[in-house]
Amino acid sequence: MILTGSEDLRVRRTIDSIKNVFEQMICEMDYSKIRVTELCSRAMINKKTFYVYYPTLDSLLEEMQSEYVAEYIRRIKDFKLPDELDKVNREFFLFSEEKGLAYEKITCAGSESYHYIRSGMIKEVNNTGWSSSKKYSTLPEYQQSMLMNFVNNSVLGIYRQWVEEGKQQTVEEITELTNRLVLGGVKGFFK
Repeated sequence: MILTGSEDLRVRRTIDSIKNVFEQMICEMDYSKIRVTELCSRAMINKKTFYVYYPTLDSLLEEMQSEYVAEYIRRIKDFKLPDELDKVNREFFLFSEEKGLAYEKITCAGSESYHYIRSGMIKEVNNTGWSSSKKYSTLPEYQQSMLMNFVNNSVLGIYRQWVEEGKQQTVEEITELTNRLVLGGVKGFFK
C-alpha cells in the first residue's frame, strides 16, 4: 500500500514495519524462501493485517519496484536522451548506491524471483526516458529494441560486476568507465 500521508499513524507504522522487515528478509534470503508467516512474526503483526494491505508477497515486491521506479524517474525526467545519457548513467549509479542491499539483490541477483520485477523496472524507465527522444523515435522498432538491449545490458552488467567485486571503484570512477564504454556505442549507433 503506497502511503499518501493522510493515513492514520497506526496504519503508517504498520506499513513501514512490513516494508522494513521485508527489505531485511530480502537481504537475508532468496525471495522464494520468504514466507508471510515469518514476515508477520518479525513485523509483530498478524497475517490478517498483512493481507489487509497486500494480497501477496509479490504485490509487496511490485510496490517496492514501483517506488524505486518513481523515485528514479523523478531524478532523470529532465535529461534528454541520448544526448545526456552520461547524466542518466551517473544518476543510476548514485541512485543504486543510495538504495542499499535489498535494491542490490533485486537488481543483481540471478534469481528468477526478481527477473519479472527487474524487467518491469527497466521497461518503465526506458519508456519514460527514451519516449520523448526525437532521435530514438525516428529509429525503426527493431533498432530501438537493439539500442535498449545494448544500453540496458551494458549498464546493468557493469553495475552487477561492480557490486560483485565489492565496489572497488568509487561511484565517479565506475560512472566514468561506464560512460566511456556505453556512450561510445550509442554515439556510433546514431551516426
